[in-house]
Amino acid sequence: MLNLPFPVRDANAVSGTDNLGDLPQWDLSDLYTADDAPELTRDLDWLEGECASFASDYEGKLATLDAAGLLECIQRQEKIEGIAGRVMSYAGLRYYQMTTDAERAKFMSDCQEAITNFTTPLVFFTLELNSLDDDHLNGLLGANADLARYKPVFDRIRAMKPHQLSDELERFLHDLGVVGDAWEKLFDETIAGLEFTIDGEAYNIEGTLNFLTEQDRSKREAASRELARVFNDNLKTFARVHNTQAKEKEIIDRWRKMPTPQTGRHLANHVEPEVVEALRNAVVNAYPRLSHRYYELKRKWLGLDRMEVWDRNAPLPMEDTKIVNWADAQAIVQEAYGEFDPRMAELSEPFFTKGWIDAPVKPGKAPGAFAHPTVTAVHPYVMLNYLGKPRDVMTLAHELGHGVHQVLAAGQGEMLSSTPLTLAETASVFGEMLTFRKMLDKAKDDTERKVLLAGKVEDMINTVVRQIAFYDFECKLHDARRGGELTPDDINAIWMSVQGESLGPAFDFMDGYETFWAYIPHFVHSPFYVYAYAFGDGLVNALYAVYEENPEGFQDKYFDMLKAGGSKHHKELLAPFGLDASDPAFWDKGLSMIEGFIDQLEAIEG
Repeated sequence: MLNLPFPVRDANAVSGTDNLGDLPQWDLSDLYTADDAPELTRDLDWLEGECASFASDYEGKLATLDAAGLLECIQRQEKIEGIAGRVMSYAGLRYYQMTTDAERAKFMSDCQEAITNFTTPLVFFTLELNSLDDDHLNGLLGANADLARYKPVFDRIRAMKPHQLSDELERFLHDLGVVGDAWEKLFDETIAGLEFTIDGEAYNIEGTLNFLTEQDRSKREAASRELARVFNDNLKTFARVHNTQAKEKEIIDRWRKMPTPQTGRHLANHVEPEVVEALRNAVVNAYPRLSHRYYELKRKWLGLDRMEVWDRNAPLPMEDTKIVNWADAQAIVQEAYGEFDPRMAELSEPFFTKGWIDAPVKPGKAPGAFAHPTVTAVHPYVMLNYLGKPRDVMTLAHELGHGVHQVLAAGQGEMLSSTPLTLAETASVFGEMLTFRKMLDKAKDDTERKVLLAGKVEDMINTVVRQIAFYDFECKLHDARRGGELTPDDINAIWMSVQGESLGPAFDFMDGYETFWAYIPHFVHSPFYVYAYAFGDGLVNALYAVYEENPEGFQDKYFDMLKAGGSKHHKELLAPFGLDASDPAFWDKGLSMIEGFIDQLEAIEG
């Protein structure tokens, strides 16, 4: 199933695309040249035949295979995943370029349905693998070094063993996945089709959210009220999507005997629930020292008695509204990457020169930004909605970090390259930090330093505080849904219960802000994904502190970590740096970096 990772990042671009230069667009021909390309037809035909052959050759026989036989089996499975991933990457990326195009939507649905049908006979593979005796499997792994490489794959599959259903029910759920995808598509198409009117001009959601970073407070207010009006007009649809998705998850979790709605995400992330709980508690306890403290500073800078929600991402009064054109953005990011290690700049170069980035805002294009790894035989693709603000440069640095990580991890192969979400943000947030430090070093005076520091603190608050508030919202939403259907007002109330706590006493909340949960794509596409952002930011802050304290040999250890992809647990990956995410003090180390930046801002204030 294609599940494009939409980072939950606040729109931060300016309206209009003048003076941005020549913005790159995707060249998807490295996947397929067209939706009717003979290579695509060939791959679909191969998939249909190979899935049937695989089932015929192995169903009911996994327990009889020797080490060489199991290695051949898993390599065939890996090739199937690679070809299916290639098809769905092409269909999905083409769709996200223009989500309002009915033909592209149909093509993606048809591909998804075909692959679901082809792969249904393969459901036996994980079921039989989980029925193998531990000693038997360990014996096979010990007998063949090439097979032993796949131990992390077996470990992740077998982590689901206590939650596995009968073969027949697993096949049923596999087939039913297409229906769940339809609700995601309804959400995407509804969001992409929304129209907002500000000062007589029509905007899509990206352009409207973009007004929330305008200098003119009246424009920010107008945009906020228009967002609330349009969300409210469509609230029944959004509530229906959330109710259905949460109920579907509750049913599946109940049948699988998952103890909590979050358990499946933790298992997929290969992270212990107590580690996530330690992170969540550390951040919530730090709200007064982070967001509450920062927004009180910002309230004073803006000259306000009270902040409103449309002031949260407002630029500072002294902030320069200059546009950063594409060539300058590329130069800033690649210089920052190259100064850390020349290999980083080399790895990022093809993204700019070979059609691996889709940068411009276009009608019907999906909002936000992401880096999609596609398959290890090709390369990642980065999507942006670039409109030239300094924070857009940071978004470029972020998504390019994902891309570099995905390129480096590709050597692990299809089954081992995918990094658990908890570590998937490592290179992206580290790339942002490198770029931020480069921009800070180039600051001409205290005013420019203050603007940069404030922007970084806001990004970190959006990544850590806001995402943990999102996580709490989801936890409360899924718990409440278990008690019955939720009305839009019920969901609104849950949203507001976490917003005041996280943003702090400097804020008032306009009527209508209670509906702003409606547009966050992660709640629909990837339940409980959002804590990965806070995990990644905290991890990188701790990692960057290690780099500053002892830079000798850091780069090689860092590259080894990225190359590992999903082949190692977070404990193994962090050990060379002397870090341990299961230690509660680890999260305080990361959060202290944000506090340090706020200290610097207070010092500049004098």
